[in-house]
Amino acid sequence: MKAIRVIAFILVAVVASPAQDPFAWTEAVLMPAQHHEQNPSVPPLMLAQLEQQALQANPEIRLAVRQLSIAQARVPAAGALDDPMFMYRAWGVRLRQPWDLNQAQNMFMFTQSFPGPGKRGLRSSVSEQEVAMAKATFDAKRLEVLTKVRNAYYDLLLNRDELRIHDEQIAIARQGLQAARIKYTAGNVPQQDVLKAQIALTRLADHLIMLRQTGQLARATLNTLIGRDPAVPIEVGGEYKPLVALPSVAQLENLAVSHRPELNGATAGIEEGESALKLARKAYTPDYTASAGYMLMPGTSAVRNTYMAEFSFNLPWLNRRRHNSEIDEAQAKLDTAQAQYELQRSIVFQQIQEALVRAQAARDLLDLYGNTLRPQAQSTLRATVAAYENNRTDFLNLIDSQNATVDVETSYVQAASQFEAHLAELELAVGAPIPRQAQPPAKESVQ
Repeated sequence: MKAIRVIAFILVAVVASPAQDPFAWTEAVLMPAQHHEQNPSVPPLMLAQLEQQALQANPEIRLAVRQLSIAQARVPAAGALDDPMFMYRAWGVRLRQPWDLNQAQNMFMFTQSFPGPGKRGLRSSVSEQEVAMAKATFDAKRLEVLTKVRNAYYDLLLNRDELRIHDEQIAIARQGLQAARIKYTAGNVPQQDVLKAQIALTRLADHLIMLRQTGQLARATLNTLIGRDPAVPIEVGGEYKPLVALPSVAQLENLAVSHRPELNGATAGIEEGESALKLARKAYTPDYTASAGYMLMPGTSAVRNTYMAEFSFNLPWLNRRRHNSEIDEAQAKLDTAQAQYELQRSIVFQQIQEALVRAQAARDLLDLYGNTLRPQAQSTLRATVAAYENNRTDFLNLIDSQNATVDVETSYVQAASQFEAHLAELELAVGAPIPRQAQPPAKESVQ
């Protein structure tokens, strides 16, 4: 329906103004010819600069830092002693003279509780493992944000290249337009060729609108990721990195076991569970309380100054039901942490496999388009343009050749962008940068 409306509009324009140049309207739509130039007042940012800004100003990372600081603040208190207590007690105060404390026994006492041997260390260990888990969560969020930054960066690079290709195709279309104008004026081509030229060029204008929308969305996303207002102008600089020889699955899995934050967090969860189980078993080790005080005896007493000391400990053996239940709960939590690690490990390995398959496919496509289809399409287009200018082919073949070149060029830059995006996903799955190795040379076939 959209194509019918475009054709009808063009027909009305051509029929209503037969004496006018039928190409004038399309040229006005496509002006200016250049669209890919960056804003000269905005300095382009490289990927390293964007990542650094994201680490400093991204709202999610800043929130994760504060959450990590909460866990770190708990560590000193975990192994600390309970607060000491001060007590004053007046004994034997006369009811008829409650203000006469000189005839009472006045006791001043300090009390301190001490956990059983090893308990404070285990409590500190549990708290430290909680910090390790929070650190893993922070690292995972940090890695996720950096991956999003890379994806938005390469989206903008892709948008820049697509605009460049669009401009190149407009230049080619203008060459064909000039040749068609000459032929139309001479009466060598029918009005049908005019309509085909109008529709082809109008589609380029429609394509430009979509490219501008994609670029604006990518800029808004990138600005948000680096902690800026989405509407702030931003430009990126740089090029796609060369192809790399991807590591094997086994190498990637070994990297993930050591570097993936979720696996590190799950490992810390197991260690926390082990410490918590040891602490639960330590419940059968008694806790102690020591008190020391000074007592001022009544004035009529022969000895006025005395002191007192107390020592007590709990009897956990008489409460086995409670402590056995706590031990069973700690054991169940440890088993759950171990199962969580195995689950997370299988998820990570699946993510690695999927990201590696996508990265390999994008790399193969990039190699195919760059070394085979791209040169073929460009040669075909040049030959078709020359043939049309010399009346050896019709305008429909020229449009088809131009569209094929646009598709191949666009697919080429899309494959380059997708390869970088999938490589970022692979690094997210592994949890560490993947070393870029030189692409191995292709083996020559033996004749």
